[in-house]
Amino acid sequence: MVFFASGLMHQASAVEPVRVAPDALAIDLTSIVQHHKAESDLIQISTAPGSDGIVRRVAVRAREGGTRPDWIVFALTNDTDEQLERILVAPHYRLVGSGMIWPDLGSSRIAAITASQGIRPERQEATGADIFNITLDPGSTVTFIAELRSSGLPQLYLWEPEAYKAKTNGLTLYKGIIIGIAGLLALFLTVVFVVKGAVIFPAAAALAWAVLAYACIDFGFFQQLFPIAPSTNMVYRAAAEAVLAATLLVFLFAYLNLSRWHVRYSHFTLAWLVFLGALVGLAAFDAPVAAGVARISIAVVAGIGFILVVHLASHGYDRAVMLIPTWFLLLVWVTAASLTINGQLTRDLVPSALMGGLVLIVLLIGFTVVQHAFAGGALAQGLVSDTERRALALAGSGDVVFDWDVSADRIHVGEELESLLLLARGALDGSIGKFVDAMHPFDRDRFRGTLDTVLEQRRGRLTLDFRLRAADGQYFWFNLRARPVVGADGEVIRVVGVLADVTDARNAEERLLFDAVHDSLTGLPNRQLLQDRLESALVFAAQTPSIRPTVIYIDLDGFREVVEAVGPTAADSIMLTLSRRLGRLLRPQDTIARFGGDEWGVILMSETEPERIIAFADMVRRSIATPVSFGDREIFLKASIGIALYGAQAAEGEGGMVKNAEIAMLNAKQHGGDRIEVFRPGMSAQRLARLALEGDLRRAIERHEIRLIFQPIVSLDDRTIAGFDVRPYWDHPRLGRLEADEFVPVAEDIGIIGEIGQYALERTARELATWQMALEVEPPIFATLTLFSARLLRHEFIADVKRVLSAHAVRPQSLKLGFREAMLTENPEFAAQMLIRLRQLGAGLVLDGFGTGYFALSQMRYLPFDTLRADRVFVRDLGDGSRPGMLRSIITLAQDLDMDIIADGVENETGASSLADLGCRYAQGFAFGNAMTAHDARRFLGATSAAA
Repeated sequence: MVFFASGLMHQASAVEPVRVAPDALAIDLTSIVQHHKAESDLIQISTAPGSDGIVRRVAVRAREGGTRPDWIVFALTNDTDEQLERILVAPHYRLVGSGMIWPDLGSSRIAAITASQGIRPERQEATGADIFNITLDPGSTVTFIAELRSSGLPQLYLWEPEAYKAKTNGLTLYKGIIIGIAGLLALFLTVVFVVKGAVIFPAAAALAWAVLAYACIDFGFFQQLFPIAPSTNMVYRAAAEAVLAATLLVFLFAYLNLSRWHVRYSHFTLAWLVFLGALVGLAAFDAPVAAGVARISIAVVAGIGFILVVHLASHGYDRAVMLIPTWFLLLVWVTAASLTINGQLTRDLVPSALMGGLVLIVLLIGFTVVQHAFAGGALAQGLVSDTERRALALAGSGDVVFDWDVSADRIHVGEELESLLLLARGALDGSIGKFVDAMHPFDRDRFRGTLDTVLEQRRGRLTLDFRLRAADGQYFWFNLRARPVVGADGEVIRVVGVLADVTDARNAEERLLFDAVHDSLTGLPNRQLLQDRLESALVFAAQTPSIRPTVIYIDLDGFREVVEAVGPTAADSIMLTLSRRLGRLLRPQDTIARFGGDEWGVILMSETEPERIIAFADMVRRSIATPVSFGDREIFLKASIGIALYGAQAAEGEGGMVKNAEIAMLNAKQHGGDRIEVFRPGMSAQRLARLALEGDLRRAIERHEIRLIFQPIVSLDDRTIAGFDVRPYWDHPRLGRLEADEFVPVAEDIGIIGEIGQYALERTARELATWQMALEVEPPIFATLTLFSARLLRHEFIADVKRVLSAHAVRPQSLKLGFREAMLTENPEFAAQMLIRLRQLGAGLVLDGFGTGYFALSQMRYLPFDTLRADRVFVRDLGDGSRPGMLRSIITLAQDLDMDIIADGVENETGASSLADLGCRYAQGFAFGNAMTAHDARRFLGATSAAA
């Protein structure tokens, strides 16, 4: 049966992998993939060599049994240390290489894709292509076997998601512009046909509508509006090409008026049209044949038409002369299209350029038709006087005439201005004083002064912006450009010019100026405006002793986690709510500014006493601590606040006070947050030390200074080693050993906590695999690694755990991940989903420090923990005669939930015996040995196994 089965399966040689570089935006796989024709519904493929150099065999069965589909095989390799996300795109239709006779009019290309390893490719919903999401794990080589729905595969590309999105958006914009131009052109020619009625106009309009329909089909616009199957789309495409050939023939016949040259032209054209009309019906039964004949017809019409146009133009026919440039472009377009469908022009830009060129040709045809339609009119003949031309230009510009008769002191403005201002006709006509009364009060003196200067100098040009009041009280901005007219006596007799409405431009300018010094989200002043106001306040403070400005710097604690939990839109709503709260706490002389993100700055002028300033800051802190309601949930926030009082530090200027307040805020955050700190000179040195520590920590992983220590966990039944509790520490070259609590907050602030977490997870899994290979016992030896930061509990952590468990052969549930109660109570729903995913991957779960928090016992049955770790506070005094009531309850709870329990902090043999009597299974502490390095842990296990 094995030989019989192997005979039914199609076997293929191993494929060469294609390297996927992180910076590669697109990779053409069309010529790289291997094509196979299976002899049955099962295909066997030799995969590309993996990172271990081994070539494996993969058997894939077709989606429908009993079929013999075509297959393609290709391999991708990711030699980087990061996971790569890519998009595989196989378009349903591609003009390039589609063919002239029996063309490939498109269809769904890929039915399914199977990966030899890693995450299964997922299909994206798309109308014009088969698109699959592909994930390449770090250092992996994955072979993909794709079942084809059709034998042809015109193109296969591997795209970087953002690059494909940008390309799609760009093409969508381009296609929208082309369709818009084609639609407007078709509508315009239809209107011209209604107005003029000559036979050339319906012919041109029909051609424009045919091009519009063809563009909508080719660009997939109809597929977006209506659910059209690929097979149906083939019919529409073939019919559109046949209609395009027919309308092109009709336009040539109507424009050249061939019926007047010979009756046989009419007969020949009519027969050809009947034939093309039959092609439209044939498209429903055999679309490739209909499309092939239509394409040949378009080429023939273009060639014969060019010969006719040149022939008639040589005989002095004006219409033919006007059509020569356009028809020559059509001949060039047909040549380029022929080269494209035959596969000689292969660039991706060519099909879109061809469609744009076709619309351009129709646009030129429209211009030619319109030029012919309106030939002979007065405007076309140029019978316009210079005065009329100036009047037409003024009317076209939309400006308003301004005329001031100086001698009569009478102003005349166009009625368009009075209509814009909703004033009665003649309301602005009259003396210059009446016109000035309609201006904004701030602009009147400047306007009068400018006019007086022009009258005195009797020359020059007048350019002035001012505001005029409308009937509803609204002001509009106008720009006056005028010049004086000097009489025979050398005096100014008139001032004549134009008024242009510049309200939108001035509003935009004011908005830009406002946005330059204000926060775009909240409308509050930004850092630049706050520093400008602080500079002014310090100048006043130097002159007036009673003025003592204070700078307060506010920063939210842990707001990054809030953004990740609720999303950026909700985070913006929270920022608006908090900005309004803080604004209500200030008095008119105070200033609040948003520095960006979750930071604010305050210039406090209303309070000068230090006690009242601190009380104000505490009021700010309590205001932020008030829960923010969002939907059906409440979000609790905390803030670190720094204060820079006016005094010696004010000598450093406004920048120094803001910097000092920021240093005080950072000091408050360093001490746990949710507190207020007043700047002291010594904080600057502390800040420098903090910066030095941050710089050392950034290089600690590269220098292998982050290490792990292992504390034995003992089975109380037989006192053998059951596992190790793993904890990271930093072997600092100057400060010595730093525990996780000392450097994890710094790592969170500078954003490298994820790298440290990945390192600890990778090293723990590697050591655990080594232990299990050297010591095969049941149950297997395990390791517990407590997540030392809440920021590690993210979706990316799932991928890290999956990668580590796949890379190291550890027994299921033997790599136990510990979680503190506080990490689960911040976002219970999200935490529950993450725990379930981790358990499904094969990781064990430990509820660490149980009994010291506020974790609801009712939630225990819904969370997939397999182990509880009782906190050392319940174990420490167990051997001193204390009552173990709470510890007994915890052990009983674990037993009821079918969970193992580890007692932490066992310091002597008496405590260990008491725990064994209570039914506790595992224990850890100094009674069983001190924490040790990885090398010592290996030796310890070897000695234990040898002794056993």
